[in-house]
Amino acid sequence: MRKSATAASPHIHDGSSTKRIMLDVIIALVPASITATVFFGPAVLLLTAATIAAAVLFDWGFRRIFKRDVSNIFDLSVVVSALIMVLGIPSNTSLWLSILAAGVAIVVVKHVAKRLLGGAGRSMFNPALIGHIVVTELTAYGTSYPTPMSWLESSSYFGADAMASATPLQLLADGNMLPSLWQLFLGLHGGTMGETSILALLIGAGYLVWRRVISPAIPLAYIGTTILVVTLAGHDPLLHLLSGSLVFVAFFMATDYATSPINLKGKILFGIGCGLITVLIRLYGSTTEGVTVALLVMNTLVIFIDRLTLPKALNHR
Repeated sequence: MRKSATAASPHIHDGSSTKRIMLDVIIALVPASITATVFFGPAVLLLTAATIAAAVLFDWGFRRIFKRDVSNIFDLSVVVSALIMVLGIPSNTSLWLSILAAGVAIVVVKHVAKRLLGGAGRSMFNPALIGHIVVTELTAYGTSYPTPMSWLESSSYFGADAMASATPLQLLADGNMLPSLWQLFLGLHGGTMGETSILALLIGAGYLVWRRVISPAIPLAYIGTTILVVTLAGHDPLLHLLSGSLVFVAFFMATDYATSPINLKGKILFGIGCGLITVLIRLYGSTTEGVTVALLVMNTLVIFIDRLTLPKALNHR
């Protein structure tokens, strides 16, 4: 008589793995990485390589010190977190600061905070988001950004780039002349390395949706809510869509498996919440961006959103 095996769900597997999913995310970020290198010079490659290497070493070192399984460092999740983080900071960020941010993201957020505040497969905060905050919110690097292509005029390709006076959102808030919509779409303006080229981001986002790595529910709800509310407030929705980190965060940070809701209703509610907070900060807050705070706040509410939108079992009272 043939014996049947007993195992916990899920019982159907689609063949994907963490490593395969992370590799798809890395591929999706290649267009943004290429445009960042073209716009801001070879310094981008050095900064990216150093940050990723530091993040992997931090992860390996923490696991070794606390005698945890080190085989997980090969699933590329740390590489993805470091790559998203480094694309979310200015290209003129010093190496030591980027390495420090990687340490905070991996050691403090990925390991310590996840163990204290998260759960199995869950985390309170996105490591890449916290690394981004360390660089852009806690230092002067978040107040001025290199001008695209200025590295071509520098005496050293790895030297300091010319500073842009303000980002498009700051220009918009100050009532100054903005770059054209075409320049905003291509990324020919000041900003962090990964946020400027909307074209490159949409190519990568399309790949992730096509590969079914991410659900379009969160990005569409996030971006759609932002566009709707700023339009009702009398602002140009295209300027808000093409300026700042909205597209970058919506597709590559807000969709993080460990820090976003599980089911469809929760994802839509999560995206709407991110959009509302972003608009409130952009229109009435003291800063011009808003996406960082919006995602940070909504990350803390994920556990409640999951409970609120938990599907009811059949015939369950």
